Amino acid sequence: MNRGTLPSGRSITLGIIGYPVEHTLSPVMQNAAFLASGLDCWYLPFSVRPDHVRDAVSGMRALGVKGFNVTLPHKVAVIPFLDRLDETAAEAGAVNTVLNINGVMTGYNTDGDGLLASLEDEFGFNCKKPGTIIIAGAGGAARGALAALCRAGASRVVILNRTREKGEELAAKFGNLYPATDILPFEEGKASARYIGDASIFINTTTVGMKGDMIGSINLEELPKTALIYDMIYSPPVTPFLKKAASLGLKTANGLGMLVCQGEIAYRIWTGSSPPEGVMREAVSKALRVNNSLTCNFQSA
Repeated sequence: MNRGTLPSGRSITLGIIGYPVEHTLSPVMQNAAFLASGLDCWYLPFSVRPDHVRDAVSGMRALGVKGFNVTLPHKVAVIPFLDRLDETAAEAGAVNTVLNINGVMTGYNTDGDGLLASLEDEFGFNCKKPGTIIIAGAGGAARGALAALCRAGASRVVILNRTREKGEELAAKFGNLYPATDILPFEEGKASARYIGDASIFINTTTVGMKGDMIGSINLEELPKTALIYDMIYSPPVTPFLKKAASLGLKTANGLGMLVCQGEIAYRIWTGSSPPEGVMREAVSKALRVNNSLTCNFQSA
């Protein structure tokens, strides 16, 4: 299929729903991959308020949209309006990718496998290595991450969240599914020093840091010097959290790799083929460089 310079009546439409979506670079990387593949597919961002998720899914179905990603805050809220859940989504209790086949909407979760692939690429990290994995957050992104980490054989995961109840909910669900993984929920700032001192990696799954704020769920100075720091946020590329970690000599990575890896999996779900190697990462990296340049120019003006 040849992609024209503009969409036509034969074009395939895909997209992403979230609130807000102004920051997302998914359209940049997916459209770059479609262009490089010669596929007549177009990927669009849709800003959907939380009270309009049902209408948004119905609209996608009515318009024949082939598929779409789901970002915050809709990863859990979208589930009741879908027809089926893939095993990855059912297990995580969260959806970030939807495939529409003849009006039947199936939800998937590519976040978890995208995270594992990114951790391997960035750090050579193996979930089975000794040490405690610490997760900040208990929302949709945390669910996908926790499911994947448990599947990969993590021995202990500590969940830090503003409200302990949400962490307890995740611990109960995944503790039943994966009894070999010790899952411990804590209210942020109240985790045992024993677990903090034993941490092999700290993963931020929250949006704290996107607006220059500092995550307060952990004192980085209490972590061992060998601990790895991973922030799912990719814009800005260096959050205050990552900057602080780097100043302490800790090895860090942002969520760019996860964004790309989960996007490649979603691309395969929609098209049945793999995207051209390296195209998505290069497109996102270029967009981030441009955005950062514009921000610096604006601030210095």
